Amino acid sequence: MSERLHELRDAVTANDRRIVEAVNERLRLVAELWRLKQELGADRVDPDRERELRAQLAAANAGPLSADGLERLISELLALTKRELGASP
Repeated sequence: MSERLHELRDAVTANDRRIVEAVNERLRLVAELWRLKQELGADRVDPDRERELRAQLAAANAGPLSADGLERLISELLALTKRELGASP
């Protein structure tokens, strides 16, 4: 196979590793956030904050990820976070 093919595959793999690292960091941060919210007596899940997050990420998306693709990604990320950390989706 071509050298460029190997380079691209390696770059994709490196990018995917960064995505996994970022998701793991998100889970650590949300776990800490939820512990603080529990101390403060606040609800874990905040629908207004989720809407705000969706709007901020939509504004930051320069593509090529479509608006629909971004919406699906965010929805899955939020659902994954709730599953991993034990909150009802």
